[in-house]
Amino acid sequence: MTRQCALKHGIFKEFLAELLGTFVLVLFGCGSVAQTVLSRNTLGENLTIHIGFSTGLTMGIYVSGGISGGHLNPAVSLAMVILGKLKIYKFPIYVLAQMLGAFAGAAAVFGLYYDAFMDFTSGILSVTGINATAHIFASYPGRHLSILNGIIDQVIGTGMLVLCILAITDGKNIGAPRGVEPVAVGLALLAISVSMGLNCGYPINPARDLGPRLFTFAAGWGLEVFSTADNWWWIPVAGPMAGGVVGAVVYFLFVKMHHPHSQKPHEEQQEEEEEEEEEEDESLKDKEQLFPQPVNERPFESDFDGVFSKSYDLYDNLAEKC
Repeated sequence: MTRQCALKHGIFKEFLAELLGTFVLVLFGCGSVAQTVLSRNTLGENLTIHIGFSTGLTMGIYVSGGISGGHLNPAVSLAMVILGKLKIYKFPIYVLAQMLGAFAGAAAVFGLYYDAFMDFTSGILSVTGINATAHIFASYPGRHLSILNGIIDQVIGTGMLVLCILAITDGKNIGAPRGVEPVAVGLALLAISVSMGLNCGYPINPARDLGPRLFTFAAGWGLEVFSTADNWWWIPVAGPMAGGVVGAVVYFLFVKMHHPHSQKPHEEQQEEEEEEEEEEDESLKDKEQLFPQPVNERPFESDFDGVFSKSYDLYDNLAEKC
């Protein structure tokens, strides 16, 4: 039954893996924010939110990493395209899966805490004000933050995330032990969260921000989720995409391009060729043992020649005596 239902084409498997992994990320991450906000900080604080997103990313990569690589972030996927680690035709498919996963994760958080939302807001879902709840799902800037500084914030934060991911997964660098990479990536996000969260809450992921924002628009928060703070919504989308490219280029120029080129593939090819030649020689020997070829095509000719020559000499001697 499972074989009949299993998907055969790899891209469909990767699509589902990215969708589910991003769902896990948003469920844990936005869920930790919801618990903190809706409990009025009695069951959470900033540190629990940081831990929620970091462990959510770790678990999301564990869920999807073996199938799709566990990008869970369009900026990471774009960086992999730039470095040639992801085929370009897969990029829009990955992004769509990540967006749907983030949207579904936000819907799951809203469904999980629906009664708490209604109690906290008295049924009025607002973007700003004392009882604002839209920031549970998407990022909004601090009062001090300008548009330019917001873009810089997202480029630096996402660039550091991508740079750390590339270092963790680089087999020619120290890297991380196999199976521990998701934990290391989660720790990288934790470092970003405790050091770069003041301005706008470190979205650094277009899918994680835009997907839940679209959900809030559809669920009753309205168009204000896009118009608030001078149309802030596009900065956590464009900024991380630029940051992903910057992080990939910086790591390539400063580290990856300077790795010594390994000769192992060429040596392995030579060894394989030598093994094939040895196998061919052994097969020829086996054939010769089964079907031995005569050394002389007329083996008895020389022997008979010797006998006949001796007999002729004997007859000549007898004739002389007679």
